[in-house]
Amino acid sequence: MQQPAPQWLEVGQGEERRRIAHLYQDGTGAPVVWLGGFVSDMRATKAEALASWAGAAGRSFLRFDYAGHGESSADFARWTISHWLEDALAVIAARCKSRPILVGSSMGGWLALLAARKLQGTALAPSGMVLIAPAVDFTEELMWARMPEDIRNTIMSEGAWLRQSAYSPDPTPITRKLIEDGRRHLMFGGEIRTGCPVHILQGMKDPDVPWQQAVKLVEHLSGDPVVLTLIKDGDHRLSTPSDLARLQAAIAGMAA
Repeated sequence: MQQPAPQWLEVGQGEERRRIAHLYQDGTGAPVVWLGGFVSDMRATKAEALASWAGAAGRSFLRFDYAGHGESSADFARWTISHWLEDALAVIAARCKSRPILVGSSMGGWLALLAARKLQGTALAPSGMVLIAPAVDFTEELMWARMPEDIRNTIMSEGAWLRQSAYSPDPTPITRKLIEDGRRHLMFGGEIRTGCPVHILQGMKDPDVPWQQAVKLVEHLSGDPVVLTLIKDGDHRLSTPSDLARLQAAIAGMAA
């Protein structure tokens, strides 16, 4: 089956002007917005499964590629959390006509929470959130804090370190500006408010985002209604047929 061609949105100013690829499916109900993970893209397994589900259910569905990801502007190492948050907010503003349901996977979970903070009090404040292995503060807690001193020194002195990936044959550049910019957006240490119901799906065999991080997030979401589903044999991707069914059910429940 031929894949749909992306639509495009210009984001940023001057030298940071970039083209963001996105796909929008028209439908009814609160628009479901997919925020993918670090080095992932809008045509990955979970996003495609949700596109099929939304099409069958007649629901609005929006997905996009951050700068440096997928089909959007290239040069991954150039961009940071601030840019990817700006991409998310721009796409939501351009394509959502009513309060969205934000569905964030891994890094996308952190960005969904940051976007909700920015959107509170506006016409596009999220009506619900579903977070899959949300990697809140991952640049600091799951990267920097775990790195040996020699890797930290390489990042600080050379500006980047190439990390081998379990999900791609190509190494991922972890840049000094990614780490330093991430510190501008840290959420743990104070209450996190979304202003909407939140459902978290977390695998207990996740090697990238330990399940204890999800429990920590629940503790910080003290003012919001939160459901945490721990999947005992779940990995980081949560892309098995049963995982995808669980994800679709969580979004359908949020929409209802």
